[in-house]
Amino acid sequence: MAALSCHLQFSSRNATLRPTISCSMQPSQSNIKVIVNGAAKEIGRAAVVAVTKARGMEVVGAVDTFCVGQDIGKVCDMEEPLEIPIMGDLTMVLGSISQLRETVVVVDFTHPSTVYDNVKQATAFGMRSVVYVPRIELDTVAALSTFCDKASMGCLIAPTLSIGSILLQQAAITASYHYNNVEIVESRPTARDLPSQDAVQIASNLSNLGQLYNKEDISTDVPARGQVLGEDGVRVHSMVLPGLASSTTVYFSGPGEVFTLKHEITDVQSLMPGLLVAIRKVVRQKVIWNGAGLWTLDSGLWTLDSGSGFPFLLEDYHKQIIGYTLQGCCPF
Repeated sequence: MAALSCHLQFSSRNATLRPTISCSMQPSQSNIKVIVNGAAKEIGRAAVVAVTKARGMEVVGAVDTFCVGQDIGKVCDMEEPLEIPIMGDLTMVLGSISQLRETVVVVDFTHPSTVYDNVKQATAFGMRSVVYVPRIELDTVAALSTFCDKASMGCLIAPTLSIGSILLQQAAITASYHYNNVEIVESRPTARDLPSQDAVQIASNLSNLGQLYNKEDISTDVPARGQVLGEDGVRVHSMVLPGLASSTTVYFSGPGEVFTLKHEITDVQSLMPGLLVAIRKVVRQKVIWNGAGLWTLDSGLWTLDSGSGFPFLLEDYHKQIIGYTLQGCCPF
């Protein structure tokens, strides 16, 4: 479909300015096609709605083992059905959509055990992937890095899609240079996977800065003092309170003062702005980021671009590992 582009210009003739209009037909940029794998999950349903409403994107496929055959628009309680049935076979969906010969991104919300095969299949069909699956094993990330390097196809693995979480981690890194005492307190509705990935990430960030925290009782083994993460004395206390919002609080203290950073997630909608940025970035980025897909190597950190309002990559910032990238893409 073509778009009409017109420009108003002023030309000077006999000392008089006369307006002229020049028009040209330009091909419009096609939308990014998005396949959501794990579409029936809460985060998957939110992703379908967010992508449908986003400019320059559209959902073209939905994959899940639940609600198979149902229209994903109806499953998401949208006003109008999307006429896209949920399919249980990822390969079938990839094969069908690949015939469109357009830019396609597969968003993966499945499980650590299936991520590798899912990304391999998407790559085989010439599609990029955005993966948001907590607790991915290091071996899986390493294997994906090797595979994507050979295939010259990008994949983005996001430990978090929350912009607020990234800002908290940035602020914690800055504060750590000024305080010698730090504790992390988190709350989650269930005890699954505690301490959380956020707490582990913050402790890892702070432990790589050459600072030694909580020197007065760094070697204590009193259970009530919480779990020490890393080698630099950062402690985390995890609370499980059903009904309480998922939150992460970092306490810093110095002589005569306490500095507190807190982030709460009350709804999965908070992850959608980060997801949309990730989709756009994995498509646009053409540079090969050397080895940045490995947790133990180079890394990226979100920061906010005051000009565009979108996060962009601040590569290798204090060697912090917040966004992981594989060949052909970068953290958003």
